[in-house]
Amino acid sequence: MGILDIEVWGKDSKKHEERLGTCKVDIAALPLKQANCLELPLDSCLGALLMLITLTPCTGVSVSDLCVCPLADPSERKQIDQRYCLQNSLKDMKDIGILQVKVLKAVDLLAADFSGKSDPFCLLELGNDRLQTHTIYKNLNPEWNKVFTFPIKDIHDVLEVTVFDEDGDKPPDFLGKVAIPLLSIRDGQPNCYVLKNKDLEQAFKGVIYLEMDLIYNPIKASIRTFTPREKRFAEDGRKLSKKILSRDADRVKRITMAIWNTIQFLKSCFQWESTLRSAIAFVVFLVTVWNFELYMIPLALLLLFIYNFLRPMKGKVGSVQDSQESTDIDEEEDDDDKESEKKGLIERIYMVQDIVSTVQNILEEIASFGERIKNTFNWTVPFLSFLACLILAVATIILYFIPLRYIVLIWGINKFTKKLRNPYAIDNNELLDFLSRVPSDVQKVQYAELKLCSSQSPLRKKRSAL
Repeated sequence: MGILDIEVWGKDSKKHEERLGTCKVDIAALPLKQANCLELPLDSCLGALLMLITLTPCTGVSVSDLCVCPLADPSERKQIDQRYCLQNSLKDMKDIGILQVKVLKAVDLLAADFSGKSDPFCLLELGNDRLQTHTIYKNLNPEWNKVFTFPIKDIHDVLEVTVFDEDGDKPPDFLGKVAIPLLSIRDGQPNCYVLKNKDLEQAFKGVIYLEMDLIYNPIKASIRTFTPREKRFAEDGRKLSKKILSRDADRVKRITMAIWNTIQFLKSCFQWESTLRSAIAFVVFLVTVWNFELYMIPLALLLLFIYNFLRPMKGKVGSVQDSQESTDIDEEEDDDDKESEKKGLIERIYMVQDIVSTVQNILEEIASFGERIKNTFNWTVPFLSFLACLILAVATIILYFIPLRYIVLIWGINKFTKKLRNPYAIDNNELLDFLSRVPSDVQKVQYAELKLCSSQSPLRKKRSAL
């Protein structure tokens, strides 16, 4: 509770950074649990910073040893279970749950130092919360035996565990990483995770042992799904890559081909290429149009969920393997600009790089959007698919009993009065907020848990092949 120093920085396409101004906020003078709208003039710069600051006591964050594990105490665990039970679903909607992570040990890590050893420490990230272990020096099989507790703000967040080698004043060296979606956590079971590379697409050297416990309220988690997702504070240092650009173009091509094949199938029904298929389609068309009601739209989507749920798992496993093969790319090589090039040429290179990078990001967004829709119906995340089924069932009943004009009227009144009821409300699209929680095919590969038998490093694979 002191002075909060704020700096405003500007960054151009050439990665040049410039500090534009600074300002200060006295945290101790602000009331707790209340939105404070502040307009702060910037020092040494024209303009001001408009901020909305809310001070909320941070509960649930802790670092401890195994001997004082919070959830190991039966009375404390019972108290936490009571806090997130269904009876308390409408109390403190932002407090969704709690995650406890036991970082036990790592085995067979990469030797980062000349001595053939490493100085490993482990960094845990959940959303914008970051905690880390202590460093164990000169060891390739460190045992941390630490317990970390995180408050859950979104049940669809992903726990990222990264092992680094401490390197004095220099940036730490990367030793491996693993990403674990919260909904895939198996409570109270020690698990061995194969470490992956920075892109989370290939096995790296070593494994890490974790034990996790997850307690959350499903109703609060479901409501949070339809609100904007919290953005990561750390910038994504993604670089331009020909391989990633080619992969994203291929992903968009697959989605386009799926849409094209669907259109060709409908055309074939009209052309009577298959008499039986066209006859069935014609009867279905007549019956549907003659008896069509608006509630049949969510009902049809609900039937699609049921069909994919009852469908054999063979196709789903094959699609995961295909996506893993398609996203099997090597680590990206850095492109170094020659210092001897003229300034005009460098400017053009930056301009072309920005354009291609923008195209790459657009392809990424288009491909991810289509894959998220597909993965929603494919039950990739059962929690989200079940939630969508529940919403569609409710929508079917509402559209069956309530005239459409009343529904549109309620929707319009809510949209028009939203800003009046809450001046600081952020306009959002609930459907897009829901889809943002569904993983794309690339994220499915990144979040997939590798088997221990496939934990060979790329270097070992090359040697074995020779």
